[in-house]
Amino acid sequence: MKNILVIGATGQIGSELTMKLRELYPTVVAGYIPAAPPKGVLAESGPSEIVDITDAKRIAEVVKQYHIDAIYNLAALLSFVAEQKPQLAWHIGLGGLFNVLEVARENACAVFTPSSIGAFGDDTPKDKTPQDTIQRPKTMYGVTKVAGELLGDYYFRRFGVDTRSVRFPGLISNVTLPGGGTTDYAVDIYYSAVKDGKFVCPIKQGTYMDMMYMPDALRACVELMEADPSKLIHRNSFNIASMSFAPEHIAAAIKKIIPSFEMTYDIDSVRQAIAESWPNSLDDTCAREEWGWKPKFDLDSMSQDMIAILRERYAK
Repeated sequence: MKNILVIGATGQIGSELTMKLRELYPTVVAGYIPAAPPKGVLAESGPSEIVDITDAKRIAEVVKQYHIDAIYNLAALLSFVAEQKPQLAWHIGLGGLFNVLEVARENACAVFTPSSIGAFGDDTPKDKTPQDTIQRPKTMYGVTKVAGELLGDYYFRRFGVDTRSVRFPGLISNVTLPGGGTTDYAVDIYYSAVKDGKFVCPIKQGTYMDMMYMPDALRACVELMEADPSKLIHRNSFNIASMSFAPEHIAAAIKKIIPSFEMTYDIDSVRQAIAESWPNSLDDTCAREEWGWKPKFDLDSMSQDMIAILRERYAK
């Protein structure tokens, strides 16, 4: 890859991934919608273009203008928001992906589109969820992710488009604020711990979910797209894992650093129902064997890094 277009470059993942890619490649175009323009270093560090994923013509124009050879498609509504706006979630998640794949087919581009643990459902094995298993999600977010995985595989088999994907767990960032995901409590809790010393958790005690620190997630995106294609048996989409914990475990990790931290519960029934339909943990053996995936952070090392960075930011 040399010239990359990131669609959704100002979103929760895109804003950080764009900067990561700009450290590695000569041209990385930040594609954004007018309602969410790039700001600060994201706007200043490289080219930006208005790219609405629902506008295939515009995607093609930017691909041709910058001689793009890889598209990172990050446009989506997150799980909780998608349940409030299911029609829009489908329009962006599947209609938009179709546009990207068609442009990629016509212009010989590789495509990365993240899937999610939300692609699984109640019938999926909960612990060490296998790479290949039943996927019957009950949320629109999950439905779009399963359909997206299948569509990516179809374009690879039928047209030879180099499609690749990972199933992201919940992502925890020290840069971007929560954006409407079920796992966002695990981001919010650190900000609340540093700023207020307390947190009201919307997820029940004992609810396990797979999580990952954003630096590991960004590295996974890059490493998969750089992987030898001859070694990839699974393309859309790889389980990747780092850590699995329940709310009380992240609270305990924070209390090791901030002993006065307190957490109470006020359960959000919608988020809780979504969380309970997802796996407790993923088996990422295939990613480890096929392209060498290996996380660097666990719960304690992530907590230490998050709190150190946020303390410096908020001068506490």
